[in-house]
Amino acid sequence: MALEEQCSAPPQWRSISLTHVEFPEGDLTGRVLAYISLLPIAILVGFVTLIMFKRELHTISFFGGLILNEGVNWVLKHIFREPRPCAGSHTTLQTEYGMPSSHSQFMWFFVVYFFLFLYLRMHQTNNARCVDLLWRHILSIILLGFALSVSYSRVYLLYHSWSQVFYGGVAGNTIGIIWFFITQEVLTPLFPKIAAWPISEYFLVRDTSLIPNILWFEYTVTRSEARNRQRKLGTKLQ
Repeated sequence: MALEEQCSAPPQWRSISLTHVEFPEGDLTGRVLAYISLLPIAILVGFVTLIMFKRELHTISFFGGLILNEGVNWVLKHIFREPRPCAGSHTTLQTEYGMPSSHSQFMWFFVVYFFLFLYLRMHQTNNARCVDLLWRHILSIILLGFALSVSYSRVYLLYHSWSQVFYGGVAGNTIGIIWFFITQEVLTPLFPKIAAWPISEYFLVRDTSLIPNILWFEYTVTRSEARNRQRKLGTKLQ
């Protein structure tokens, strides 16, 4: 009886619009760009996963910068209050304002911060200088392509105008550069103290800021430890 009453007077339903992206029916390019525009969500999930398993302070700071960047975008949208193009063309939107584009601002913050991290934070630690530079350049080109694709998708799918995407990119670049140097000059000197806090030790939070290339360090340490354990295991079996 209660179920029949609910069906006779259904409530107003709303969708969770965080991953709700619309594209023109039958448009293959629009479908691909719609999936590409979900990259910020994938990046956020990746950051949460990294923080859970690595618990490294620089990663946490990077993620904090992304959240700060999103907060600045929300403030800017409510200051400018510029509507999106083609109002009413999309059924589900988190906000009616489009200046600046949050997707564009997010991606360009992420990309410019990553560029600075690759070329200023990570330093060469082995002799394969050319190979090291090559993979950095390739990764940079891929990230640049992602940022351009996401930015273009927001215009193609009529979520933003070119100016909204452009100024979103300008805001993301600016905040990314500022946050990188805040992290390097202000927060990084504090990381050893933060890592020594009892709560940090309890949650295994670590500081790797003095290690120039964490990928190479983790590889060599893991390989050395695996060989030592294999050697001990072989000795016991003899």
